[in-house]
Order: sequence, then structure tokens, then C-alpha cells
Amino acid sequence: MHPHAWLLFTAIALVTWGAGGFLQKVSTDDISAESSLIWLTVGFLLVEPWLWRPPSSGYPVQEVLYACLAGGVSAFSFWALLEAMRSGGKAAVVIPLTSLYPLLVVLAAPFVLHEHITPQQAAGMACGLGAIYLLAV
Repeated sequence: MHPHAWLLFTAIALVTWGAGGFLQKVSTDDISAESSLIWLTVGFLLVEPWLWRPPSSGYPVQEVLYACLAGGVSAFSFWALLEAMRSGGKAAVVIPLTSLYPLLVVLAAPFVLHEHITPQQAAGMACGLGAIYLLAV
């Protein structure tokens, strides 16, 4: 694989998450967040067969459990995002605010993952907190 393939996948994620944010907002205009989440899950299931590659060996049980837990947490997160928009939140505010979730990872990383916060990450957190303030006022 090309050494900069990650950039292509990052661009794909950026564009599709942007489109997804728009679609999530319009999906909650006339149906509940719960119904929208169900149809969002159907969308995942329709795409998954084209993305899945069988492993060369079995799956480690612990990683499968982590992946299942991540899926459950993500489903709850999607529901909360959809409910926020259904409850009157503007997509232009709700989507960027919920997209600041990496701040939680960066804050927890030293304690949970034993990683260090770099000055650039600290500056990024400050910018993220500033963004929260600017979006909320």
C-alpha cells in the first residue's frame, strides 16, 4: 500500500462524515432519533459486506469484545447526536461540538493509555475549548 494512503482514507472520511452530518440532520426532521438510528444501522449493514475482509486467522476474543463495546458506545453516541438535532439543535453547532470528542481521548490518554500530551496537543485542546465557547455563544 502507498505510504500516503492514509491521506486518501482521511479525505474519504472527511467528505462522508460531512455528508453524513447533513443527512443525520434531515433524517430527524420528521422521525424520532431512535427511528433514525435504526435506519442509520441499516445503512451500516448495507455497506459492510463490501468493506469486510475475512481474517487470515481467528479474532482475539478481547479485541472482539472491545470492538463490540465500541459499537455499543457509538450507537448511543449517534442516538444522542440525533436526539440533539431532533430537539432543535442546529447541525452547524451540534456536529462540530460532538466532533470534539478527541479531546476526551487526549485527556484520558496519559491515565488510560500511558501516553504523554505534547505541546501541540495541549494547543489543540485549547483551540477546541475555544471553539466550544465560540459555538455556544
